[in-house]
Amino acid sequence: MTSATGQTERSGFTLLELVLVMLIITTVLGGAAVSLRGFFVSRKAEETAVRIVSLARYARSMAVSEGRTYRLVFDGHGRSFYLVARENGEFRRLRTGLGRSFSVPDEVTLELLLEDAWSGRNYISFHPDGLTEPAAVRLTDLKGGVVEVRCASPTELFAISSPEEPL
Repeated sequence: MTSATGQTERSGFTLLELVLVMLIITTVLGGAAVSLRGFFVSRKAEETAVRIVSLARYARSMAVSEGRTYRLVFDGHGRSFYLVARENGEFRRLRTGLGRSFSVPDEVTLELLLEDAWSGRNYISFHPDGLTEPAAVRLTDLKGGVVEVRCASPTELFAISSPEEPL
């Protein structure tokens, strides 16, 4: 385009301006990616807590409706958990998708806290009368964040709570 003085005007950006803008955008996105990585680590503990609450509520509901005891079992190393039900005097895994093992993410550690800690049990029982053993499951992520799933009394439902609350 020619101006009134006869000089050619250029519209658009120079290569240097474009490279500079790309450098700024890359720097900002790099910083955001580091922040998001920590976010996803803490989300894994929360997702595991939600899954435990769901299984506990399902086990309690099924124990009442079927009239048999259910257990939420945690393996000895705290790396997985699953549901079992009393069948002909023995506890057996459920024959549904909820009887499969649910893995605890590598970034999360799981600790089962029972009222009678000396018992050495690795499960929580759900009885046909609707009562549940008071217990807590503490999930800790790599950043030190703690999420707890707890049931403070035999008549309460399991829920996610803050770790400062007493069992």
